[in-house]
Amino acid sequence: MTDELIDDFGRRVRYVRISVTDRCDFRCVYCMSEEMTFLPRAQVLTLEELAMVARAFTEMGVEKIRLTGGEPLVRRDIDRLVADIGALPGLSDFAMTTNGASLPKFASLLRAGGLERLNISLDSLDAERFRLLTRTGDLHKVIEGIHAARDAGFERIKLNAVILKGRNDDEVLDLVGFARDEGLDISFIEEMPLGDVSDHSRAETFCSSDEVQAHIETRHTLIPTTESTLGPSRYFMMPDSDSRVGFISPHSHNFCDTCNRVRVTVEGRLLLCLGNEHSVDLRAVLRRHPGDIEALKQAIVRAMPLKPERHHFTTDGDVQVVRFMNMTGG
Repeated sequence: MTDELIDDFGRRVRYVRISVTDRCDFRCVYCMSEEMTFLPRAQVLTLEELAMVARAFTEMGVEKIRLTGGEPLVRRDIDRLVADIGALPGLSDFAMTTNGASLPKFASLLRAGGLERLNISLDSLDAERFRLLTRTGDLHKVIEGIHAARDAGFERIKLNAVILKGRNDDEVLDLVGFARDEGLDISFIEEMPLGDVSDHSRAETFCSSDEVQAHIETRHTLIPTTESTLGPSRYFMMPDSDSRVGFISPHSHNFCDTCNRVRVTVEGRLLLCLGNEHSVDLRAVLRRHPGDIEALKQAIVRAMPLKPERHHFTTDGDVQVVRFMNMTGG
């Protein structure tokens, strides 16, 4: 079976994001509540099931896989899963999103296993503010992780910064400066209304990509590019730097018309859209038909009509999707 994955709007799915755990060693204020209940182990896909999901997608034309969490590096034997996926034919881009704190331990193993790119979350360069935003994070460990990734041979490392008005929007230029000094790319992300966070009002903290871009342009010239990593970032270059600046704007610059992505949650739900609850239970298929990749592929193909034309996020602070980001995969 070699069906390409094409939805009812003619968009071909080329990119899947696979969450390997809902657990994390941080508790970022826009991602989780301070007190979280995590899934029992039996409800989480095994490493073997995750590897089969990855194989099924690549055999149907998916070119890019990103491993997400929670925090993927807290998953036991994550380096074994990376090696299994890294060996799949047809994969042109293999990436991971991480908070970076465990990269001093894992960076070399991940690179040896075939992982090609890293996105590292970094919302503040002030240690105390970083701790408040992450609730448990140590900025020094993340900086060490960035350096470990570079030493391990990761050439295109990108920072992800979620900007919240009144919390870290005054650090936008500092974050760009850090990326330039370290030879990194950086993407600024609008907060997404996933889960009922208790830390802040999303309506009050929402900061649009246009605001962030205007702030950057007070110091740096941003030149639009046509570069793409198959993801939602719009990229800009600076004439005096190799660092790229990206913007992910689910509210203000909806990117649904070109959406080529689906997600698999840690419990095996094939999620057809970040902003909708339409999903198919792949875990049930995997466990009803163990080892049967054709049954898995058929379930994925049958799910394609569920992919909606677009999501409808608003900026009024309403929670439109009840699951937290750690359940969805970043």
